[in-house]
Amino acid sequence: MDQQTLSSFVMMGLIFAIMYFLLIRPQQKKMKEHKAMIEAIRRNDIVITQGGIIGKVAKVKDDNELEIEIAEGVKVRVMRSTIATVKSKTEPAEG
Repeated sequence: MDQQTLSSFVMMGLIFAIMYFLLIRPQQKKMKEHKAMIEAIRRNDIVITQGGIIGKVAKVKDDNELEIEIAEGVKVRVMRSTIATVKSKTEPAEG
């Protein structure tokens, strides 16, 4: 290999490393945090769905489904993956 070919490989590696640390790694970290937040959802947590609906978790049906009360006596079933934010977290019951 000549000097120019080696130099271009080093530049390509450097560009990939910069892209990894500036774009890929932060996105993976954000996805892990979101997954942990979704897995920790409990009854009575206030959540916001990706569609903008704010409600209180009435029941955790199974691993992928929640029942959310959006108004007095009005409950909807949503997939956990559609939860964007947990607005207020309830504390776990002691004892």
